[in-house]
Amino acid sequence: MRQDFTELLEGSPIIAAVKDFHGLEVCMTSECRVVFVLFGDICNIAQIVHTIKAGGKTAIVHIDLIDGLSSKDVAVRFLRENTEADGIISTRTNLIKLAHEQGFLTIQRFFLIDSIALANVRKTMDGGVADFVEILPGVMPKIVRRIASYSAAPLIAGGLISDKEDVISILQAGATAISTTCADCWFM
Repeated sequence: MRQDFTELLEGSPIIAAVKDFHGLEVCMTSECRVVFVLFGDICNIAQIVHTIKAGGKTAIVHIDLIDGLSSKDVAVRFLRENTEADGIISTRTNLIKLAHEQGFLTIQRFFLIDSIALANVRKTMDGGVADFVEILPGVMPKIVRRIASYSAAPLIAGGLISDKEDVISILQAGATAISTTCADCWFM
């Protein structure tokens, strides 16, 4: 699954990150082949994912952002049993590990706020099982280059990416893909 997803991203490196129903509607008209779901609740997440899948796109749910789901293992099981999601995003290593075991594509998200957080990325990655790593904010080509140099997992950069210049510089720095809520970027 990881290899197929990597190839998908290489062919379509801009990921639509949707934070509401309007964004979902807009991204469905884009050529983005992957959608990160950053909103929803336990009552509507199955329908959100179904909309994405019916549009022929890959659906990755940010499990930490779905209202009504906890950071417990049962949240992964809920998504597996009740949605068509292809994978999850989480900052929580325990959820990434369990989701990986259950056949989900996994993306571990890291917020790089200082040098301590940067050091923790490497430490977590050394023992991690995530298929992909996402770093935020993504508009740091120098840091993207550094992490890409030691990461065994392909790198996705997200956060604050707002134009073509950002996209190009981040991809040239070694990211496999970028994720953005900026709808203009979805249509590049």
